[in-house]
Amino acid sequence: MELRQLEYFVAVAEEASFTRAAERVRISQPGVSAQIRELEREVGATLIDRSTRRASLTDAGRAALEHARAALACSDAMKQAVGDVVGLIRGRLTVGMVIGCTITPFFDALAAFHHAHPGVEITLLEHHSARLLQDVQAGAVDLALIGTADPTPAGSNSLTIISEPLVALVPPGHLLAQKAAVTVAELADHPLVCMPEGTGIRTVLDRACTQHRVRPTISVQASAADAIADLAARGLGVAVLAESMSRDHHGRLIALPIVDIDEPALLALVWSGTQSPALDRLVRHCRDTFATGPGSRALAR
Repeated sequence: MELRQLEYFVAVAEEASFTRAAERVRISQPGVSAQIRELEREVGATLIDRSTRRASLTDAGRAALEHARAALACSDAMKQAVGDVVGLIRGRLTVGMVIGCTITPFFDALAAFHHAHPGVEITLLEHHSARLLQDVQAGAVDLALIGTADPTPAGSNSLTIISEPLVALVPPGHLLAQKAAVTVAELADHPLVCMPEGTGIRTVLDRACTQHRVRPTISVQASAADAIADLAARGLGVAVLAESMSRDHHGRLIALPIVDIDEPALLALVWSGTQSPALDRLVRHCRDTFATGPGSRALAR
């Protein structure tokens, strides 16, 4: 049994896909499949159910997963112990970020950490915020940058980077364009263009609609702020975005405050409770970079 086989097995279990697991560990899909088949032969049981398009764990696989993760953690701990003796930080970190992330200070923090600690292997992945938070809470992701509606997401450490209100965006000829501000009920009278469920902005919007007992019509969903703004400019609906996201569209879209949404959209770093010198240093780099770096127009997905 080899550590790389356990690494590939954990990757398939967490990604629920041989293709995504291969991308994550940076080898071919046939290579991942072959190594897992070899692992299954060695343990004498099928670990991955391949009968559907989604790769899922068998009962034996679920029993093995915790031990595979523990073995990899022990390997990392041994490398770190040796690194401590020679003054190096080693190990591996899985870092998540929202889909279409354009947040420059986060990239700056990752670059600074990489240059300071080249012995740490970083795996980057993208997903919606809700999935990233789940993965952090489960220990599958070490640190993630997410959009959220909760300043202290349960089951993780967190640091709020940005807190800002939502706005409605309409083209100049829209019925709402002459108003100084809008309410949630007024928005519900028009089709909306917004982020998909699982994003911070959508969570804030959905909670406000529930609070005010209105049921909006979501005409289009998109993960990119620019796409949402472009669709609104073409008359497909009223865009709902975080305030900073509206600034690049001044002139072709009018930003209207939503007066009865009290909850802000947040951009936050969340990280696991794993005791890891590498993770501690990465969190420190992120704190320092966001404390001194510029903001971003894509703040709270």
